[in-house]
Amino acid sequence: MKIIKLKGTIKLISGLHIGGGDDTMKIGGIDNGVIKDVNSDNPYIPGSSLKGKMRSLLEWSIGVVGISSGEPLNSNHLEDIKFQNEEDKQKAKILLKLFGDKSGKEGITRISVGDCFISENSKNLQLSEAKYENVIDRQNGTAKHPRQTERVPAGVEFDYEIRVKILDKDNEDEFKELVKNGLTLIEDDYLGGNGSRGYGRVEFSNKENWI
Repeated sequence: MKIIKLKGTIKLISGLHIGGGDDTMKIGGIDNGVIKDVNSDNPYIPGSSLKGKMRSLLEWSIGVVGISSGEPLNSNHLEDIKFQNEEDKQKAKILLKLFGDKSGKEGITRISVGDCFISENSKNLQLSEAKYENVIDRQNGTAKHPRQTERVPAGVEFDYEIRVKILDKDNEDEFKELVKNGLTLIEDDYLGGNGSRGYGRVEFSNKENWI
């Protein structure tokens, strides 16, 4: 077995909101805060958020969403899917090997996605902004129910690192290509919450140079 690594930066093209689950009510303050590192109080992107978004979009891209009743794909679902060809079925198996198979048929999870912390060149930037959100009354056109959502502003960069275990019978190139496709899909979609409102547009550097 060997472990390969992919390192780069995530640049925010628009403001990013990944909720922090703050249960403290602040009068006149932020209603929806972002998740922050407890030691530095700087925002970060949890590895679970990045990994989960990659897997979800890849499952959509190969047409397997819906067969599992909303749960992540596993090997037990494969026989229930009418794949157009054997190549598509093979892509699903590669995805299960990389991201994990609840049924255990494809062995251990190969990918590990670390938490993404603020890049050194962004530490002097403003790392938080409050964006007002509201609901438009359809009859009179007025705004109501105003609330503040905290975002990490556009232009801020995070460092990311992805590690993949390569076992003896694995095809390394297949895993690399799947990770690249997953990152590209996120660029085409969004990361975090409120993507339909324009949040979470990102750009990944270095999607190919593994070490």
